[in-house]
Amino acid sequence: CALNQWALDFEGNLQRILKSIEIAKQKGARYRLGPELEICGYGCWDHYYESDTLLHSLQVLAALLESPVTQDILCDVGMPVMHRNVRYNCRVIFLNRRILLIRPKMALANEGNYRELRWFTPWSRSRQTEEYFLPRMIQEVTKQVRPVGDRVGREPSRHSHSGRAPVSPVGPIPTRGWATPYLMASGSHHVLRKAHARVDLVTMATAKNGGIYLLANQKGCDGDRLYYDGCAMIAMNGAVFAQGSQFSLDDVFALSCHEDLLQPLSEPVEWRYHGVGEEISLGPACWLWDFLRRSQQVSPGAAPADLLLAARCEAGYTPEDPRELCGRLLTTCYMASENSSRETSDRARELAQQIGSHHIGLSIDPAVTAVMSIFSLVTGKRPLFAAHGGSSKENLALQNVQVRLPAPPRPRVTLTLRPPGPAARGVPSPGDARPPRWGSRTPRVGRTEPRFLSRSLLGYLTKYDCSSADINPIGGISKTDLRVFVEFCLERFQLPALQRILAAPATAELEPLADGQVSQTDECFAGFTKRRPPARQVADKVKRFFSKYSVNRHKMTTLTPAYHAESYSPDDNRFDLRPFLYHVGWPWQFRCIENQVLQLERRERQGLDGVD
Repeated sequence: CALNQWALDFEGNLQRILKSIEIAKQKGARYRLGPELEICGYGCWDHYYESDTLLHSLQVLAALLESPVTQDILCDVGMPVMHRNVRYNCRVIFLNRRILLIRPKMALANEGNYRELRWFTPWSRSRQTEEYFLPRMIQEVTKQVRPVGDRVGREPSRHSHSGRAPVSPVGPIPTRGWATPYLMASGSHHVLRKAHARVDLVTMATAKNGGIYLLANQKGCDGDRLYYDGCAMIAMNGAVFAQGSQFSLDDVFALSCHEDLLQPLSEPVEWRYHGVGEEISLGPACWLWDFLRRSQQVSPGAAPADLLLAARCEAGYTPEDPRELCGRLLTTCYMASENSSRETSDRARELAQQIGSHHIGLSIDPAVTAVMSIFSLVTGKRPLFAAHGGSSKENLALQNVQVRLPAPPRPRVTLTLRPPGPAARGVPSPGDARPPRWGSRTPRVGRTEPRFLSRSLLGYLTKYDCSSADINPIGGISKTDLRVFVEFCLERFQLPALQRILAAPATAELEPLADGQVSQTDECFAGFTKRRPPARQVADKVKRFFSKYSVNRHKMTTLTPAYHAESYSPDDNRFDLRPFLYHVGWPWQFRCIENQVLQLERRERQGLDGVD
């Protein structure tokens, strides 16, 4: 089964586990496999160091053992266990209030976002068990002391969540007349195109070694920027026989095939893959839904239909189409200055009309003028854009004035511009049904330029401006994949305005227009073009990139938490663990680049001389 667990939500996690067991029993299942560390939630991170996490996990286990729901079905749940003062990532297998086995994980995921070795120790003694003295609260229920160790056949989970191949067992598997089951309890998060690797690993492993492979996974936002995408499956001898949903708003999904055990054998199924554009449309949306529920912006137990209920203004309201519902729930805002082009404003308004959002267009020029007047009054000077004869520092400062004005509240903020939500327009918002909490506010979604990833690496963003928000649904997705996503939306949702947006040059529009046309482009700032220049120019561009990267690396320490959708991310202190203070000149590295350029240029000259 796949469960939407939440780190440290022991009450909610318990109820979802019980619900999955209940569904499994109703479908005639005799064995129930759940996600990794499902009792406490996979993403507890450094909370695993705390004794409370271990204590509450044991309390939930005791509640499961005592529940009548768990009777007469073999239950396999995941939780952390302390054994001889060492923390292990374990499966606990029990039946009718008796613990049959506590099995520690032997190969821990420790790359990318996974740092299991930080909190757990792998079990190193294959097929060996030890006596584990159960805590008193468990002994009172089970009246037993059970072993801990590797006891269930071959190691079924010797691959990381990121997709390394399983280690093949040495020699034939002793089946003793029975098909060998491989039981994989996973905490695997969504990454674009990862489903292909996941399915290939399972089918290849069973095609090579035989046997039945059962994979259970967590799904939903576990309290961090990762989205766990389910994909529970059953495979046998290289073929998939059952597929669980990858993107779903359901809290519990049990993968049981038949209610009647006397049904004919299942037939293999063709795995249904999502395209990259579809993945981007579904993954961040599911992640945002969990974020809204769990930050109590909508009722914590709300279902998708509750958004419709919250949006209606009168009893019996039903939207005519998605555009009408969008108009009640979503406000979009275009904040322009004298440097903004008419074309960009038109594209924003056209897209808002096509999706049906309540759109506001406003000018921040009065606010910019006020700030500049105060600055001139205090200093007696007035900075100029480079196009008007000013210095590069003046040019940058004038751009920063524009981008910092419509920022969220913070100390010494000059102005706060927040578009009114549905309530300001007389439309009930999802949170209106409950009293406001002290200090609560609607999450601010990060600006979603289709170039955010490259902007972050280059530092082409203003600290505490577009890097200042609560959440960023697309901040970890590359420009290439975002273009695929926009093209997907253009076709799937019939939004022709997106065609103009795709064709438009990327620009911040912060410098003066030239004859009404944009004079500033992102390519000019970055020093990159789409054509392939000679080696000398390539070297100059590489050095320019790393110089800008090192100067602006500190900005990434304040990036908005973004949905993690790629195997690479600039997300500082989470995925990207590199320092933020560098030698800007990179003397050794740039000298190596220069030597390579000189060698290439020498070869080019020799080639030309030979032709002459």
